[in-house]
Amino acid sequence: MKFKRETEFQDTEIGKIPREWKVVKLKAISTFAKRGKTPKYGKSELLIIKTAHNYPDGIRFEEAPHASEEFLANLPKEFYLKPGDILINSTGTGSVGRVGFFEYYHKPCTVDGHITILRINQKLGVPKYVFYYLSSPNGQSALLSKASGSTHQVELYVNEILDLALPLPSFDEQQRIAEILSIVDRAIEVVDAGVVRLEGLKKALMRELLTGRIRVREENGKLVFYRETEFQETEIGKIPKEWRIVKLNRIAQIIMGQSPPSETYNKDGIGMPFLQGKMEFGRIYPSPVMYTSDPIKIAESNDVLISVRAPVGDVNIAPYRICIGRGLAAIRFDPNQTNYMFFFYYFQSIKERLETLGKGSTFKAITKKDLEELTVLNPSLKEQKLIGEILSTVDRTIELYHEERIRLDRFKRVLMDLLLTGKIRVVEG
Repeated sequence: MKFKRETEFQDTEIGKIPREWKVVKLKAISTFAKRGKTPKYGKSELLIIKTAHNYPDGIRFEEAPHASEEFLANLPKEFYLKPGDILINSTGTGSVGRVGFFEYYHKPCTVDGHITILRINQKLGVPKYVFYYLSSPNGQSALLSKASGSTHQVELYVNEILDLALPLPSFDEQQRIAEILSIVDRAIEVVDAGVVRLEGLKKALMRELLTGRIRVREENGKLVFYRETEFQETEIGKIPKEWRIVKLNRIAQIIMGQSPPSETYNKDGIGMPFLQGKMEFGRIYPSPVMYTSDPIKIAESNDVLISVRAPVGDVNIAPYRICIGRGLAAIRFDPNQTNYMFFFYYFQSIKERLETLGKGSTFKAITKKDLEELTVLNPSLKEQKLIGEILSTVDRTIELYHEERIRLDRFKRVLMDLLLTGKIRVVEG
């Protein structure tokens, strides 16, 4: 395949498209377009795909409920999903117009009454090409313009979907465009699968390393993992005999946040970066958008930041000096005795326990005294450092995968804009 820049366009009802392309209505290239049936749920093998399961990047089959045996027995065969079916969310504010593509699943599937099944005549159109167009910004805008109803109940009727106009290249060019975009989608799937694997690895490592069931030491520059066999009972559960438990105020300084005067807030970079609460928290480090010219309570670089107002217990690490508001506390560890990265992950592992510290039935909050009296693990500094390094390495790798996902998403959006409008043509060669 080769790419070439198009120079000859025609004006159409949907904008400029290459002179060789046509504009057609979906009804001209469709063989079936109906909403699903109102389901009855049960324990048959038939899955019911609902709007919450239907996404352009994949149908969430594992979340879909099963139909009843009675519903299965009475469902007309035409409503069973077939490879190449395009699923269009047709009811509901926020998700109406969202499209998904059905390729295959090992169980029979159908949709409920809030999704339209669109089946393309595969002699006239390439289903994947039509799907990509409908999921593109132009296609989404066209679908949403066809929706009607109030803000509480938006509907996208089948006849309006079929009346939608789209650009149609030759059959061969449709296939080439769909193939290129599918290659990018497969790359995205590989990245997503990598993230899932790494998140699973991180969860397993945290479960084993932060309880001491698996120990780690360094020998001749290499990490050696081994299973612990000797434990002691403590108020926070079984831990290795060599480990100790302490109150947090014995090993760390706790600084409760205090909000500066609101008139000192700005987004112009004047003063010190300011965090009111956890809104700007990231995977490890926050990304503050607000500044204050009159900071009161300050977190230093590598302080562990913890949310002390609902929702409580989320943690991040201060990447530099930063002002903290009343929604946060900073926990400052002495690097000669403790490792801040270990405790960052340790606090993640005891989030449920931190949540129980929160006082108040409607608006939970953690006090300074709660944190001071919190019982925590305290392995040797050497082991703390090793555990912190291991888990942060996994997190950095996950972050690289996320960055690659963002790059691929941007690349796909650019490709969709160029290929689905004909600005760049895909030719044989």
